[in-house]
Amino acid sequence: MEKAKAKARVRHPAWFRDYARWERQAVEINDYNCHDIPGLFQPERRIRALYEMRKPLLDEETIEQRVTSRLARQEILTHWPPPMITAVIEESVLRRPLGGRDVHKEQLDRLLQLGKLRNVELQVTPIDRTEHAGMGGSFILLTPKGKPRLGYTEAQNSSRLVTDPEDVRILAAQYGSIRTQALTMQESLALIEKMLGEL
Repeated sequence: MEKAKAKARVRHPAWFRDYARWERQAVEINDYNCHDIPGLFQPERRIRALYEMRKPLLDEETIEQRVTSRLARQEILTHWPPPMITAVIEESVLRRPLGGRDVHKEQLDRLLQLGKLRNVELQVTPIDRTEHAGMGGSFILLTPKGKPRLGYTEAQNSSRLVTDPEDVRILAAQYGSIRTQALTMQESLALIEKMLGEL
């Protein structure tokens, strides 16, 4: 009953609904994020902190809806078969303690746990890189089951699904370059573990 109630409260913002629908069908998700941790990887306290610090302010009901909706999206990590997920996160993002020290520790610990899953490949782009293929901003590549790959970009509460094959090809090429410029998975997890130990 509680689960059914929670499902009933899942309501994504209008500008995000198309993406959420495609994400549920994805067999592969590739996420490059230059300003935050991917939403699929955020623990509840960080999600809540992010929505509480929004400007202009969100009312309490909207915050609750959005926290519930983001947590519901994370079910994709545990259903079978799970999608293959690769994510590249900037080191600078991992060093920003949004929500405070305890929330930040919880976030880094969650990344370490997720990085050990067989379907998740997590990489970090270190601050000291002299070349960077991701300067155009964050984006996601989705491959829905039995459908062509598509891209997604988001900024300032507006979003765009990228369906033109040439535009998707360009994003995929950029993502390939971003991954080669990032640390390996093992190096990335070691860096996150080091950061966690420093807190």
